[in-house]
Amino acid sequence: MTSTLIRGRAVITHIRDDETPEVTLDGAILVEDGVVVRAGPFADMARLPVDEVLGGPDTVVVPGFVNAHHHVGLTPLQLGSPDLPLELWFGSRLAARSVDLRLDTLYSAFEMVASGITTVQHLQNRLPGPLEAMIQGASDTLRAYQDLGMRVSYAHGIRDQNRLVYAADEVFLASLPADVAALVAPLLARQTVPLEENFLFFEELRRRFGHDPRIAIQLAPANLHWCSDAALERVRQVCESTGVPHHIHLLETQYQRAYAHKRAGISALAQLDRAGLLGPHCTLGHGVWLTDAEIERVAETGTRICHNCSSNLRLRSGRAALNTWRKQGVRVAIGIDEAGLNDDRDMLVEMRMVLRQHRQPGHDPADVPTPAQVFRMATEHGAATTGFGETIGRLLPGSAADMVLLDWQQIAYPFLDEDTDVLSAVVQRAKTGGVATVMVAGEVIYRGGAFTRVDREAALAELAAILRRPRSEEEERRRLTARAVMPYLRDFYADYLKI
Repeated sequence: MTSTLIRGRAVITHIRDDETPEVTLDGAILVEDGVVVRAGPFADMARLPVDEVLGGPDTVVVPGFVNAHHHVGLTPLQLGSPDLPLELWFGSRLAARSVDLRLDTLYSAFEMVASGITTVQHLQNRLPGPLEAMIQGASDTLRAYQDLGMRVSYAHGIRDQNRLVYAADEVFLASLPADVAALVAPLLARQTVPLEENFLFFEELRRRFGHDPRIAIQLAPANLHWCSDAALERVRQVCESTGVPHHIHLLETQYQRAYAHKRAGISALAQLDRAGLLGPHCTLGHGVWLTDAEIERVAETGTRICHNCSSNLRLRSGRAALNTWRKQGVRVAIGIDEAGLNDDRDMLVEMRMVLRQHRQPGHDPADVPTPAQVFRMATEHGAATTGFGETIGRLLPGSAADMVLLDWQQIAYPFLDEDTDVLSAVVQRAKTGGVATVMVAGEVIYRGGAFTRVDREAALAELAAILRRPRSEEEERRRLTARAVMPYLRDFYADYLKI
């Protein structure tokens, strides 16, 4: 048995149900074999026989953060896709370079860990078939997290229709000029996988990675417009038989709301409800265009929402009704999606985005999120959307020892008034440069700006070398296709909102 004592000027173990933080000044966490066994005053544990003592009186100890909605390594902007409205942005993404998936995953994982993220919900999209190639791509992605020591809840987006626009593939292809259709058709064909193979893929990943306690495999029906009724029913069946949660993008834009009514004459949420998919095991990604009545139903069913604040801004999707969600009792996580405000994966910045964007005018403190509420979104509520559930997101006895040690001097120097509480200071002032140590399952995977398992500089140099090569013929063809199809995407959506 290995044991570690982690000391902090302040130890924040969790946020209580009354939305106040549980903080122990000059506190400590005792960890044995990767699990928290005790939390309390340092004085009560100072003489315990342990293998190692970490932290100290200039450290703040917090639970590891959870990025509850993540897709890629190199950002879309880095790969040539500007911040277009979502539906047009899908077309621009066709031009992305082919990237080594292990190195690509490491790139974003380096950024996440350096900002205190210990667990990520990785929702991988568009792995090309056949099934064997999909499994290899997912394995390369998961191997990156294994190499780094990070915790990951993984799912591949299930899509069996409408792969480029909110209409059947064959209908959209028929609307294109022959030369453009000839470019687009092969790309859609590569993304076409028989529905049942998505679930064979899911089972194979569970077989290959189910032994790893830092990996959870779940399901991700990609979005209502991407899933037929048959796909939704299969997701319901598999979630019920295996007990895994699922994560679905929903109502990210007003165009998706219009699609739902064109499809079935009822709202997107009502269609998920009818399919038996709502509940605590369901997380809705984005949810920007939920109505008040739909939000009530989300709360009533215990369904969760992942708020992707920066992404909603960057892709002109709209501002989510976070304050209404909170007042209805919806449990909300935070996701950074493809990339945050600074085109990176910085949870400390994303928390401040969430805290600041929803400060509606007025004097009632209940009308705006508090630092404690946002902190809980980034920890406990994010954890609940993953396959790890309540085992992460808090530093209570029995929890996994996933935690972050922050440099108090970075937060408080040269001055911080004593009336400013520790948690508010962390949420509003902590920077990545102050992330001193990151632990997952009691193992230090990041300390003093360096990763303990992987050579960051070597990995990034290898990634850079690959991308310095000229585009392949296939990459150039995708680039041409993205440019050629863009005017027709604009035409498709020009009158789409008129019902």
